[in-house]
Amino acid sequence: MHRLIEATFTRLRNTLFVGRAFTFAMLLTTLVLAAPASAQSRNYTSVSGTVVDPTGAVVPGATVEIHNPVSQFDKTATTDSSGSFTFENVPFNPYHLTVTRAGFASYVQDVNLNSPVPQNLKISLQLGTAVQTVTVESNAADLLENDPTFHTDIDKNIIDKLPLESASSSVSNLVTLSSPGIAADSNGLFHGIGDHAENSFSVDGQPITDQQSKVFSNQIPLDSIQSLEVISGAPPAEFGDKTSVVIQVTTRSGLGSNEPHGSVFASYGTFGTSNAGFDLAYGGAKVGNYISVSGLNSGRFLDPPEFTVLHDRGNEENVFDRVDFKLSNADTMQLNLGFTRSWFQTPNSFDGEFHPNDVNPITGGPLGPTDERSQIKTFNVAPSWTHLINANSLFTFGAFVRRDQFNYYPSANPFNDLIVNSSFDPVNQIGQVSIGQDRSLTNAGLRSDVNYTKGIHNIKVGVTYQQTFLNENDTLGIVDPNYLANDFGCPNGAAAPDPCAVLPAFDLTAGGSPFTFKGHTDIKELALYAQDAITKGNWQVNLGFRADFYNGFVTHKEPEPRVGIAYNIKRTNTIVRASYARLLETPFNENLIASSVGCANPVLSPLLGCSSLDLTPLRAGWRNEFHAGLEQAFGRYLVLSGEYITKYTHNAYDFSVLGDSPLTFPIGWARSKIPGYAGRVSVPNFHGFSALMVMSSVSARFFFPQVSGAGAVPAPTAVFRIDHDERFNQTTHLQYQIGKTGPWVGFNWRYDSGLVAGHVPFAAAGDTSINLSGFSADQQFQAAFSCSGVRATLASSLASCAPNQFTSTLVSIPAPGTENDDKNPPRIAPRHLFDVSLGDDNLFRGDKYKWSLQLTAINITNKEALYNFLSTFSGTHYVTPRTVTAQLGFHF
Repeated sequence: MHRLIEATFTRLRNTLFVGRAFTFAMLLTTLVLAAPASAQSRNYTSVSGTVVDPTGAVVPGATVEIHNPVSQFDKTATTDSSGSFTFENVPFNPYHLTVTRAGFASYVQDVNLNSPVPQNLKISLQLGTAVQTVTVESNAADLLENDPTFHTDIDKNIIDKLPLESASSSVSNLVTLSSPGIAADSNGLFHGIGDHAENSFSVDGQPITDQQSKVFSNQIPLDSIQSLEVISGAPPAEFGDKTSVVIQVTTRSGLGSNEPHGSVFASYGTFGTSNAGFDLAYGGAKVGNYISVSGLNSGRFLDPPEFTVLHDRGNEENVFDRVDFKLSNADTMQLNLGFTRSWFQTPNSFDGEFHPNDVNPITGGPLGPTDERSQIKTFNVAPSWTHLINANSLFTFGAFVRRDQFNYYPSANPFNDLIVNSSFDPVNQIGQVSIGQDRSLTNAGLRSDVNYTKGIHNIKVGVTYQQTFLNENDTLGIVDPNYLANDFGCPNGAAAPDPCAVLPAFDLTAGGSPFTFKGHTDIKELALYAQDAITKGNWQVNLGFRADFYNGFVTHKEPEPRVGIAYNIKRTNTIVRASYARLLETPFNENLIASSVGCANPVLSPLLGCSSLDLTPLRAGWRNEFHAGLEQAFGRYLVLSGEYITKYTHNAYDFSVLGDSPLTFPIGWARSKIPGYAGRVSVPNFHGFSALMVMSSVSARFFFPQVSGAGAVPAPTAVFRIDHDERFNQTTHLQYQIGKTGPWVGFNWRYDSGLVAGHVPFAAAGDTSINLSGFSADQQFQAAFSCSGVRATLASSLASCAPNQFTSTLVSIPAPGTENDDKNPPRIAPRHLFDVSLGDDNLFRGDKYKWSLQLTAINITNKEALYNFLSTFSGTHYVTPRTVTAQLGFHF
């Protein structure tokens, strides 16, 4: 049946959309390729120049430094025999450039980089009377960036010294700790500005919009990253698809390396976590290569449902390689290659490890520990070619292919996946069905644009065409002998498609065999955009327009105007800004097929909770969002930036779950309204001390009914807070280093007021008792439920409790009669977490060869706290207990 459904969708798509869109895309691509050259878009550029004396003679041996006080980006070069210097791979930002040479007066210039068009400078030094040194001290104006788009810049100097919780999802952890507007979730998942994982990455211009948490995909290794720009404001027209947060990544390059340099490192820590790897950059002015290889093994790979770690081993291997070829002064080629493999166990609860109330339904004997595992293989290939048309214009063209292969393996004995007491926990353990999955996602596309920078204009016009090929192969079998009777009242003598006539064939306890579902589809997307950043005096105006064409299980076309304005009040060192964006939101691709066609399958339909055998294709959503903010500098050492945000979305996305299985799939609600604010406070380097504080408060209000995706059931109009709503969170990072290369210390304080929790018992008005019998002893223990001061234990659960005696230290329970899904839902209890990192990047004060040592302690108070409890999407997960890791490195 699913093949017939897919064929019907395919014919519909081809009739309505593909012909015209594909023809237009090919025509536009042909016109692009007919131009002088082409390349992939990127968020970095190069700065080169020639240093001369007052007579015009070149000055070799001059020291040139480029520096940003806020992001802490810093590079130094020495002019060659022709007086020339080049800085490759410089992220967009305003910079100080200084030039010093014995016998000459120091030279200082501000350089603003906001386009991939390379900048070429001619610097004339004036004669000095003696050897001079220069110390560049930033003033208040240097800390400001007159940009209508709210964003955060993070350079490797910060990345290397920030205590990070998870080596297997370090990029997600970095974004969460250093960017405002981010709500932390388990397993590397983070929610940007109130949306469920509506985040995207742009890696050297390559768009990656699929989920990047470690239970869905493998992330780009942290070692390969030179810098990040995290956009939390209204995105410019070049960005689309998933844009609550856009993370622009600039990878490391070997281009311009005069001699090979790199490092070798190894670390070991709590839970037997070991990490080892090396990186190497080499090349010259024409060819450069950067490669990193690393491996991780941990006894706590995922965030488990217990504070005690059970069945949670995992490993990960990464290879990243970037090759740059400078074919001529005008032409450059770049090739990014990456491969990551991860294998990990699904953490067990005590119920899944010991099965206290379960027996083998066939033999009547005891069950072994649940043994569910996953493997993810990710490869990425992204070639590009850039051509400098003239001093003001750069043409780009790039291609990319990225593939995720995800395999989920059930226990070898499927009955070990049985957990009877799982009525409120469909994610952490399988429960009543044993399921396996073989799923792949292949994203391939072309991206082309032209940049023109001259005078007050910075213009970019581009096109992106991509296809995502999805394959889903699922098997499931019923392992609870009472499942059909308890959930569907079987047997009832009904005929198909009644569940009692369809599902018994797949009941393994009655001699049935596993059910198999196979699906394939091809998602096509075309985006056209044009934007202009206009700088006139104290004004910065961004104008843009984007047109998105989405062709999935449904088709959607969306015109998207973008506008932003910023004004620099120089007298008070204040920037005020406002922006608006219209956006197309595309459905998540993970398990999209099962969600769109599963209700039409008589086996999946009852498991998905569908109300009929009708199709429930995921529809595209659209959004209007508004931003208003300011940036204020106080002297040379403090800058504050904040923004108020409000977003209105039609067809707002979330995730649901297949029955009592770990198979999550996307769904759509009627609409969402997300107001909130985000802020950042930065203290640039002050005698070795620096600080960064990020904070946010976001309300994620979603409105019934569910309008698309499996299980869609008409419901009255109502509003609720979704489980990534959080009233307030903040991270404060303090850092101090002795001198420029001496020992350093980094300290983090993270506060989370708590996400909205899943199923939590509470007392409605007039209730005299709270019934707790639907929760297993383990679930009650996980949530630290207590009655009259007595906490539930694995050996002694609570049957009921008087409302005024029912408490929890890990979950915030509304007072009796006050619970409201919109105004006062149950939440995870607030938590304070503290991390510290100590290090010395040059232990023995070597010049060419250096040894480094770093000690990192996470959750130094060993705080017992939850990320979430019985969340529909992610289940129950604890934060990391206290862990200590030591890392030794050799640098050359």
